[in-house]
Amino acid sequence: MPPAPQNLVLLGVFGAAHGLKGEVRLKSYTEEPLAIANYGPLLTKTGRKIHITSLRQQKDMLVARIEGVNDRTAAEQLVNLQLFTAREALGTPEDEDEFFHADLIGLAARDEQGVLIGTVTGMFDFGAGDIVEITPDGGKPLMLPFTRAIVPTVDIKAGHILVVLPQETGDGGEEDGKDER
Repeated sequence: MPPAPQNLVLLGVFGAAHGLKGEVRLKSYTEEPLAIANYGPLLTKTGRKIHITSLRQQKDMLVARIEGVNDRTAAEQLVNLQLFTAREALGTPEDEDEFFHADLIGLAARDEQGVLIGTVTGMFDFGAGDIVEITPDGGKPLMLPFTRAIVPTVDIKAGHILVVLPQETGDGGEEDGKDER
């Protein structure tokens, strides 16, 4: 996933067209998937406004009807289109332990001794849980599970996260940090 445009937060992405009447599948990144429709018109990278006129859950996916999209051909033009909202529209997280993934991008990643590992350059969810991407200065990005075992501290005000790098095990795998955030 490429980084979001300045001051915009990625809320979802359109999938395949659904049916013949212009509906389209929608993957929502909001905590409550149907809440994506509550953010008013969403924006694309180019600034185009997208108005969701109806949204429903159908089995394990969302199906959306979009203003001005009335047939399958028009819906197919939306495939893989990312949907954003202004960061200000999200407000402030209620708990000290809550944050938006977009707020993590650019934070310094430090180890337990305070040594800089790199910078948070991405947050991903490939279906098995959140992954944090940390890019060392001039190095290859590290992809680590975003769990309390690996990232026990997130301090947005101080501008860094604490990372406990996994230890190699005898079988070549990494330590299991399964406690979900």
